[in-house]
Amino acid sequence: MRFPRLLLCLGVWALCGSAKPTERKERVVREAPLSTREHDDAQNFDYDHDAFLGADEAKSFDQLTPEESKERLGKIVGKIDEDGDGFVTVEELKAWIKFAQKRWIYEDVERQWKGHDLNEDGLVSWEEYKNATYGYIL
Repeated sequence: MRFPRLLLCLGVWALCGSAKPTERKERVVREAPLSTREHDDAQNFDYDHDAFLGADEAKSFDQLTPEESKERLGKIVGKIDEDGDGFVTVEELKAWIKFAQKRWIYEDVERQWKGHDLNEDGLVSWEEYKNATYGYIL
């Protein structure tokens, strides 16, 4: 009687040990998208403007006339063309897009910091963080 129970327990243990997990975890870390707008080159260039200029700068371009927009883009292209040869390479364009995105992140961090540093001493205490994040609920 003891041997069949032992055999049954070993069989159940082996079956459970070889079972696959039912929950699938995502192992790929995805970066934030360059823009929240839909990417559709056939209809509009809003996505490209966001990725190229950054969301805030793209909003300011929406307010410009076509002439003003062309003039400002010309100035930006001069900044993108790092080697000054009059052409923008793929690498220069990638570097510019990364720069624009990082600039937005740094500006957002600065804004968040100022929002949490309630006494403006350059430090965020736990009390300041709680008050800025949760208000005076606690």
